[in-house]
Amino acid sequence: MLGRSDPDQLQQAVKSGRAIVTHNRVDFEEIHIEYIARGITHFGIIVAQRRDVYEIARRLGLLLDTLTADEVTNQLLYI
Repeated sequence: MLGRSDPDQLQQAVKSGRAIVTHNRVDFEEIHIEYIARGITHFGIIVAQRRDVYEIARRLGLLLDTLTADEVTNQLLYI
């Protein structure tokens, strides 16, 4: 999916039934708002605000231990 647009990235995640993890806060906030306004379901957008891969992995682990898939659906989360 390298080089694909942000909407394409999220659309592929939706087709796969998966949440997406991104550093691209601004664009994915806009896409999230558009999905919600149009009543389109996504399985979660997780914005990683840090660049340290180990910290991102730790925070993702905490999120996975805390929330169910249903609780992440249609949510914009920041780690």
